[in-house]
Amino acid sequence: MVGLKPPEVPPTAAVKFLSAGTAACIADLCTFPLDTAKVRLQPMVPAGLGVSMKMRVPIGLGGLHAARVSPRSQSFPLGWGSPQGWGSPHSQGSQHLPSPGTGLAARLLAGCTTGAVAVACAQPTDVVKVRFQANGAMPESRRRYSGTVDAYRSIAREEGVHGLWRGTLPNITRNAIVNCGELVTYDLIKDTLLRAQLMADNVPCHFVAAFGAGFCATVVASPVDVVKTRYMNASPGQYRNALSCLLALLMQDGIAGLYKGFVPSFLRLGSWNVVMFISYEQLQRAVMLAQS
Repeated sequence: MVGLKPPEVPPTAAVKFLSAGTAACIADLCTFPLDTAKVRLQPMVPAGLGVSMKMRVPIGLGGLHAARVSPRSQSFPLGWGSPQGWGSPHSQGSQHLPSPGTGLAARLLAGCTTGAVAVACAQPTDVVKVRFQANGAMPESRRRYSGTVDAYRSIAREEGVHGLWRGTLPNITRNAIVNCGELVTYDLIKDTLLRAQLMADNVPCHFVAAFGAGFCATVVASPVDVVKTRYMNASPGQYRNALSCLLALLMQDGIAGLYKGFVPSFLRLGSWNVVMFISYEQLQRAVMLAQS
């Protein structure tokens, strides 16, 4: 099964936008449990968070352990009960992909700008998502929020409205890096495979390119992602800013701390990229086929 063939007529910007947005939603739907495991593992050390000691496990096996432990503490497995989770950085940022043949500089610029604009608009949903995911790992008596609306209200009441934009700068940095790592790497790998005639423009090719893009994005984005998650989950006043959070992390855990949760991050990004790009390619071709 190689999927639909590439359309003879290049898809329009509207088709790309619709296909990318829908594909991002499908990818989030399929991989959200992995995101919950990643978020619960990354902030497990800071004081005041109250995450169970069961989550304190070595880097590498941590993701698998977090995924195994999480369902015990809530009625829906791995955070499916958190509707605000749909505001993830991925569904925010991957709204338009560069056309084949676009220069490297233009691809990098596209990845940075779409990621930054998306975060600036949707940061509150990501703050609540991260807080709520970590909240579910606490004992019921120590949970900070009773539901989605309560999380928004509590953050705004206790930290001010600006609290909903906590960690915007590291999130913008993280999203720009992830977008560039994903979009640019996917295009480069796919173009290389096609030009070298190693693979045809079909699902297997898209899988290989998406898998490589997910790995590259995880490697370059993990440090920023760890700092972003910890800073968003920090108690008011625990860190002066994102930089102080980074310095505290380095002093406590060293460089290895920047890659805490690497396995669940890669499982999340790798699987997300595979689902997203394969869905995107097939949706785009299906729409063009329907229009022909």
